[in-house]
Amino acid sequence: TEYRYYNHWIPAFAGMTNVWIPRLNRGMTGFFMKFNIDPKTGRLQGVQNFQSPHRKPRPQNTAVDLLVIHNISLPPGKFGGEDIHHLFMGTLDVSAHPFYQTIPELAVSAHVLIRREGEVIQYVSFYDMAWHAGVSQFQGRSKCNEFSVGIELEGTDELPYEPVQYEQLIQLADCLSHFFPGMTVDRMVGHSDVAPGRKTDPGKLFDWILFRTRIKNVV
Repeated sequence: TEYRYYNHWIPAFAGMTNVWIPRLNRGMTGFFMKFNIDPKTGRLQGVQNFQSPHRKPRPQNTAVDLLVIHNISLPPGKFGGEDIHHLFMGTLDVSAHPFYQTIPELAVSAHVLIRREGEVIQYVSFYDMAWHAGVSQFQGRSKCNEFSVGIELEGTDELPYEPVQYEQLIQLADCLSHFFPGMTVDRMVGHSDVAPGRKTDPGKLFDWILFRTRIKNVV
């Protein structure tokens, strides 16, 4: 399988580590497939970084040991555009779409967004809480935002994710597992796992077998 980025063809997965790929329709800046976290800031190096207002410090001495995978699309089912960015930054124009008028006071964020074409954007330092999990619990422990990292995949429950999104997610999960040693593969879960009955993402089409097999091979 091949995927086209501008006029540059690459094979899916094969040989993609440390390959520079231009971002679709976002200028000529690209991204690398390996990630590093700045220990001073808790932010990824070499990606776009923003400071979402929807964040707060983690409780003192909290060990970060959970990864929560989500999906998001704005408007629902639509990809591209900047509305996810504006939602996370608190600047969403609620008059731009009828759905937005149902969430006028919504204050949410994620640590990282992975877009359909693989672009990675960080909105909250890993040292801080992002507002991604809501009412949640994992293995009897509530308030998952306090001890987790939230990653949003641009997507929906109804559509498969792009191969490049898996590749970016796997490399990022590998990076996080080294930065936070308690974040083992069995503690990488979906939003539906920490908020069952309330949330369904990343959905039944998310390939957990692929993700967990690749993580075991990478970590």
